[in-house]
Amino acid sequence: MTPVIVLTTVGADFDAKPIARIVVESRLAACVNILPAVQSIYRWEGAVSEDGEQLLIIKTVLERIEALKEALFPMHPYDVPEFVVLPIERIEGPYREWLLEAVS
Repeated sequence: MTPVIVLTTVGADFDAKPIARIVVESRLAACVNILPAVQSIYRWEGAVSEDGEQLLIIKTVLERIEALKEALFPMHPYDVPEFVVLPIERIEGPYREWLLEAVS
C-alpha cells in the first residue's frame, strides 16, 4: 500500500466533522485533520474571490483514492470539490504501520 495525503476545502461555516467521521469509520482514511481557519483567494467564474474556508487533510493510501472520492463528493458542499492527492515522500515506523492498518 502507498500512503498519500488528500487535500480538500469546505466553507468556513460547513460542519466538516461528519465527512471526517464517515471516511474514517469506512476505513477510507486513517485520519482527517480539520484546519478551521484558512483564508482562500481564488479565481471563480471570471472573478477573483476571497473566502474563509476549512482545510481537510486526509491521510489515506493510493489504493483507496477512488473509493474515497466516490464517498466524499456526494457529501461535499461545493459544485467543484478540491481533491488534491499528494505523495508522501517518507513515512516509516509505527506511524506508517498504524496508517496502513487503519485503512485495511
